[in-house]
Amino acid sequence: MTSLFEPAQFGALALAHRVVMAPLTRLRSAQPGDIPTALNAEYYGQRASQGGLLITEATDIADDARGYPGAPGIHSPEQIAGWRLATDAVHAKGGLIVNQLWHCGRISHSSMRPDGSVPVAPSAIAAPGGHVNVRGEGVAFETPHALEVRELAAVVASFRQAAVNAKDAGFDGIEVHGANGYLLDQFLRDGSNQRTDVYGGNFENRTRFLLEVVDAVAGVWGAARVGVRLSPWGSFNGMSDSDTGALFDYVVAALATRGLAYLHLVEPRADQNSDVNALNADAPDVASRFKRIFGGPVIAAGGFTRETGEAAVAAGNADAIAFGRLFIANPDLPERFRQGAALNRHDRSTFYGGGAKGYTDYPALG
Repeated sequence: MTSLFEPAQFGALALAHRVVMAPLTRLRSAQPGDIPTALNAEYYGQRASQGGLLITEATDIADDARGYPGAPGIHSPEQIAGWRLATDAVHAKGGLIVNQLWHCGRISHSSMRPDGSVPVAPSAIAAPGGHVNVRGEGVAFETPHALEVRELAAVVASFRQAAVNAKDAGFDGIEVHGANGYLLDQFLRDGSNQRTDVYGGNFENRTRFLLEVVDAVAGVWGAARVGVRLSPWGSFNGMSDSDTGALFDYVVAALATRGLAYLHLVEPRADQNSDVNALNADAPDVASRFKRIFGGPVIAAGGFTRETGEAAVAAGNADAIAFGRLFIANPDLPERFRQGAALNRHDRSTFYGGGAKGYTDYPALG
């Protein structure tokens, strides 16, 4: 049986163990400019381990891709230089770090758009509920602008340029964020995509945009250093689809032909924002279902403990496990797992925004 502490080869990425740090939005970039800082570098460096893989927080590919105040970007020289501090810190400890690239799509607000226009999406359908503006104040979601076909090429180009910038910043690869109700996920699912052109309707058309982005960034890095994150059955940000299983069977089969480093899958939770995060009993085990279709390395995420992660890897349902809140509170999580040491408890009130408190002040062993 494979264990969490056996090495793995994910495309061109050689992992010494299978305890992966999940992408975690922390909203601590320097303002204005969404620039990573020395504090961010310290945070990532603390969580690096020899041969371990870290996935960065979701990173804006362009100024018009923003959705949250304080999230970092990878589209300016200052941001690239800031991220270089983080990659250097991780590499100094022998770790690997990939940059997760996102476009928030309709999960944004006009105050965060450089020209003050409404956010963009596949269709002019507002997400349910509310969001925040650039000052962090609560606002209703706006009805987005439905991207025209001629506008999509510019978004793909922004992903490609972000991939180039990530290489300049010293990353070991990139992860395309196709999950959790952001722009690429919005195109995949018919609850948010009601287009009638070649980017809407059947599975092939709704998958087209994601594949164009994946192919563009793979053209920069080589597919063996590119991963993709998906969240089948996830309902976060108001997502839904009329035939989820068949849709993602198609999506994963299409990705399987591209020689990617890995597929990163989020297990659906009944409650995205609690400390319980019970799995959705009406959804199947995502990793085991789609690993059979993908054929390559699969990272599973979603409320795992060491015990459930070990079981998933031992059963062959996943090749690695991404841990989120446990990594927030335990910078040396892989070593704690190895030793069976007690774990620090996370402080949810410090997850988003702020400074060192709840970010770089969690104690390590010893």
